[in-house]
Amino acid sequence: MKIVKISDVYKEPHAHPLFTGLDVTRQLLVLDSKEFNVNIVNFGKGVRNKFHAHDSEQILIVTAGRGIVATENEERIVTEGDVVLIPAGEKHWHGATEDSEFSHIYVTRIGSMLTQLED
Repeated sequence: MKIVKISDVYKEPHAHPLFTGLDVTRQLLVLDSKEFNVNIVNFGKGVRNKFHAHDSEQILIVTAGRGIVATENEERIVTEGDVVLIPAGEKHWHGATEDSEFSHIYVTRIGSMLTQLED
């Protein structure tokens, strides 16, 4: 068994073309899993990722702030304690509202592929 305290995990800058801004950090929570990627992404106010899809399901667990999870058909506001299941292949984005920072744990299958669908 291994236990990790989120507050002890380093927030590394995570500049990537998938995001609409540079105010993004990532915390690598579970490095030893053979099945899952489990990390936190922290978004600055108004920063989101661009439309993308995964070839496996993705789970988001909101840990702080106020965010938006969107598909081509809807946008939903999410807050601390909300859990979102995004089906494999669903075009979506997620990120902070204009007036709040936003953090979520994300869980995906190791080896799953992300395809960016927006420039």
